Amino acid sequence: MAKTKTIYVCQSCGATAPKWIGQCQSCGEWNTVVEEVEVVGKNKNLATMVSRNLDKPQLLNEIVTGKTERFSTSNDELDRVLGGGLVPGAMILLGGEPGIGKSTLALQVALNIRDKIVLYISGEESLEQIKLRSTRLAGDNSSCLFLCETSLENILVQIDQVKPDVLVIDSIQTVSTELIESSAGSVSQIRECTTGIMKKTKSLSIPSILIGHITKEGSIAGPKVLEHVVDTVLQFEGDRNFMYRILRASKNRFGSTNEMGIYEMNHDGLRQVSNPSELLINSDHQGLSGTAVAAAIEGVRPFLIEVQALVSSAAYGNPQRSTTGFDLRRMNMLLAVLERRAGFKLISKDVFLNIAGGIKIADPAIDLALICAVLSSNFDLPVDSTVCFAGEVGLTGEVRPVSRVEQRISEASKLGFKSIFIPYSNKGIHDKKYDIEIVRVKNVGETLRRLFKEK
Repeated sequence: MAKTKTIYVCQSCGATAPKWIGQCQSCGEWNTVVEEVEVVGKNKNLATMVSRNLDKPQLLNEIVTGKTERFSTSNDELDRVLGGGLVPGAMILLGGEPGIGKSTLALQVALNIRDKIVLYISGEESLEQIKLRSTRLAGDNSSCLFLCETSLENILVQIDQVKPDVLVIDSIQTVSTELIESSAGSVSQIRECTTGIMKKTKSLSIPSILIGHITKEGSIAGPKVLEHVVDTVLQFEGDRNFMYRILRASKNRFGSTNEMGIYEMNHDGLRQVSNPSELLINSDHQGLSGTAVAAAIEGVRPFLIEVQALVSSAAYGNPQRSTTGFDLRRMNMLLAVLERRAGFKLISKDVFLNIAGGIKIADPAIDLALICAVLSSNFDLPVDSTVCFAGEVGLTGEVRPVSRVEQRISEASKLGFKSIFIPYSNKGIHDKKYDIEIVRVKNVGETLRRLFKEK
């Protein structure tokens, strides 16, 4: 006979404990353990556990592939991150900070998908609020159905009745099932509801988009197994003080995780940024020191970004090092290379670095632009605004080769730059092919001599 048992579950990692504890012994978080009720003691025997209708193992050539063709979401940035569009039966988890634009993006996608039946289920907003938001977004879709529901059982019934082509749930933390006695948003509820929706949508080949909350540490709320269940995990990033939003994939079973989508938040919703280089570069810094332009690549997309640096004398005993949008440890390494290999004394200077636009870049090819921006600010010598850089700097001071250098050169030439500094070891590039001067450098010292030769 089934019995109920009280357990204590960590809302951060899903670990269980026999009694309440202040700090989770698994993940180390404080005040995340809550009381939940679990049904135990069910009658189980081998005869009831083993199904008589077992699936027969099949060879690869015997497996029939059904409806597996991707279809577009009419959102080029989202399609790029997903790997070409939505895959039937795929489950996508979209996470991000509160107010970053997750619901706005999901609603715009639902309103822009044409010739498909879209079922948008909201557990956080009423139908009147959704109507007001869709009016602000200036979107309309006659085949998009809206429903306010938080019960998993009712949602599954609606999916069977409507049979949509796309399912959107905002958010998974608000959905609950009667099979679990804990409150909505708990680890048990999230795990059970996600599994129930996954089984239903995959059996009907319905792609689904689930919006998920995140914790104060930036990870998606709920058990870690939630990210293993879904096919794609998307992170919507950006500072609410800036207008730009970055969409990245931390997991993608049907595409690459190196792609990046860029949006601009306006009063009428999210606008796709097809050419981020023109927005991330300020053309009004001619004659100002401390800025350099780098040719970066995220996934297969090349774009130019502006690296800003400020070097000043330390007002206190210990010099400060601060970065925005770049790894602080890598900047400290590059400053050590400048001091050891090039002879520039920056140990007593405050160094502040900023990637313009509020985006985060991990491409090592911007090392050369960073070094030039730091020295430009240190000596108050401006870098020509028609020059850009693409090169990785090693610990010995050499400029190492970078990948896809031809795409970087083409992007710089398209935006009107007159010259680009690239590593000498990048071979096989025909200078006459591009309408831009290609300057090949071997190390940091040669780069600085050729850049500031007239100053």
